[in-house]
Amino acid sequence: MSGHSKWHTIKHKKGALDAKRGKLFTKWIKEITIAARTGGSGDPDQNPRLRKAVNDAKAGNMPNDTIDRAIKRGTGELEGVNYDEITYEGYGPGGVAVMVNTTTDNRNRTVSELRHLFSKNGGNLGESGSVAWMFNKKGQIIVDAALKGEDEMMEIALEAGAEDMQNDGDSYQVLTAPEDFMTVLDAVKGKGIEPISAEIAMIPQNTIKLEGGQVTQMLKLYEALDDHDDVQSVYANFEIDDAVMQQQA
Repeated sequence: MSGHSKWHTIKHKKGALDAKRGKLFTKWIKEITIAARTGGSGDPDQNPRLRKAVNDAKAGNMPNDTIDRAIKRGTGELEGVNYDEITYEGYGPGGVAVMVNTTTDNRNRTVSELRHLFSKNGGNLGESGSVAWMFNKKGQIIVDAALKGEDEMMEIALEAGAEDMQNDGDSYQVLTAPEDFMTVLDAVKGKGIEPISAEIAMIPQNTIKLEGGQVTQMLKLYEALDDHDDVQSVYANFEIDDAVMQQQA
C-alpha cells in the first residue's frame, strides 16, 4: 500500500477525522452536488457515484435534509453554486508525485492557494500531465485485517470481481477496476464488513522512499492540501517506514 494510503488509514483509525467533521461535511456536500449533476439522476439507486457519496455522508452523520438539499442543487431543483472539478499535479519533497482533486467555484483562487501550499511545504505545482502518468485509476477498499482471515477476505473480494488484494499486515487493500468498484464494495459490506475507507483512487505505479526531514515536510504538505476547503482528495507516491509513520501520527 502506498504511503498516502497508509497515512490515511492510520489517521482514520486514530479518529482524527472527527476533528474535521465541518470540513468533511463541506466536501461531502460538494461531491453529492456534482454526482447528482453529472450522474444523470438524482436517485442514488440509479447513480452509483451519488449512492457512494450519500452513503459516506450518512455514515458521517450528515442530516438527511442537508443531503437532500445538496442533491436538489445538483439536479437544478434548487439554486446553488456551480462547481468545477479540476485535478492539479505537482511535486512534493524528494520529488514525490502529488495529485490533488478539487471541486471549486473559483479556479483562480484555488490554483493560487494550492501553489502557495506546495511552495510553503517544499514542493511545487506542476503542469497538467506532469505526474498523472505515474498513477492508475482504481477502486480501493481498505479493510481492517482483524475482521477476516486473509484467505476468506481474498475469496470474498475476487468472487465479487476485484482485481487484486494486498495484505499490509494491519489491513487489506482490495483493488478493483473503477467500473467494478460499487459491485465489490456492496459484496464486502454484504458480508458484514465495514471498510476503513473505500474510494475511486489514484494508485501510484512506483513509490519514493522518504527519510529524515523529508518525512515531516511531506506529511505537512499532504495534510495542508487535504485540509483545504476546495480539495476533495490527495494522492501521492511517497513511502515511509511504518514505525516512522506511526510516530508522526
